[in-house]
Parts: sequence; structure tokens; C-alpha cells
Amino acid sequence: MGGVGSYDRGVTHGTPSTARTALSNAHAALTALLADGEAVGRVDAVGRAMAACFHAGGKVLACGNGGSACDAMHFCEELTGRFRADRRPLPALACTDPGHITCTANDFGFDAVFERWVRALGRPGDMVFLLSTSGNSANIVRACGAAGEMGCVRVGLLGKGGGALRGRCEHEWVVPGETADRIQELHMLILHTVIECAERELGL
Repeated sequence: MGGVGSYDRGVTHGTPSTARTALSNAHAALTALLADGEAVGRVDAVGRAMAACFHAGGKVLACGNGGSACDAMHFCEELTGRFRADRRPLPALACTDPGHITCTANDFGFDAVFERWVRALGRPGDMVFLLSTSGNSANIVRACGAAGEMGCVRVGLLGKGGGALRGRCEHEWVVPGETADRIQELHMLILHTVIECAERELGL
């Protein structure tokens, strides 16, 4: 029977462990992010901006596709529900409603699903978080344009060089990582930390 540490052999028949390689890659991506002082400072800045948005009566909207949609939903439920400690709910909404998505995709095309949602719900001063591991998702690009026209503050969480969205948001991160999973892990870590910063700024 294996004891403590019996799984930590690091290699299998001379080949690096899949788990160790994956965790090492994740560690390297986080190390690269931490080494970028501007990216780290941007987390504090977006936390302050989100606190100011809530203080002014605004709200947060968030959208993404696939795993990024799940991250957007995760982010928003920690604002409306709770993050770590009990506090008042904070207004946030992720575009994950299947009625809206399927209706809009059927009638206007999938590229329009987030744009129409932003136009319906966005107000000047609201913050729109746009999640795309490539920065090239057409429906996210169109949502970015709509948010700008509506006077919303746009926050881009991107990867792989930033794609078509690079430089189009008021705040953005183009995080390190070669694959979507590594990029999404950093996106979620950034979002968690933004919440922590905003709560501190709000005195919650």
C-alpha cells in the first residue's frame, strides 16, 4: 500500500508525469503574470473602478463562450451571492440565459447574442467584462463595440496575444498561457482578486 508521498514520483518509466507537467505549466504562467507589474497593478485599478461603479449605482455585466461563459457566471454569482464573507449583494449579471441566447442566435445569428444583450441592459458607467481566450470571438468583439457605444467601461480578459480585441477596452489583460485552460485559470484568478480588491475598497 502506498503511503504519504507515494504518488509524488514525478516520472513514469522515465517520462515526466502528466500531472507534474500540467501543474508546472500553470505555475510558469502565474509566475509570468506576477512578473508583469502593470498587469498586477491593473487588478487593483479594476477593483477600485468596480467599487466606484457600484457606489454610483452601476452594475457589472459579463460574457464569454464555453468555459469563459462559466467563468463569467462564476464571477457574477460571487458578486450577487458571496465571495468569502457575508455582505450585501452587489449587482452583476452574466449572459448565460438560454432563452436569450437561443432566440438571438436563431433570429439574428450567434455573433449577435452578446451585443443585443449589452444594448438591452448596459447603461453609461456600467462595467462590461469580456472574456475571450483568443480575443477573436466575433460575438465578444461585437459586444465590445456595443458597450463602447453605450458608454460602459470595458474590461477585457484575453489570451494568445489579445487578437482583435487587443487595445479596444479601457482595461485589459492579455495573460500568458499557450492553451485555453491555462488562460482561463488566470482569468478566474484575476476575477477573484478583483472581487477581493473591490470589497476592500467598499469596506465590506
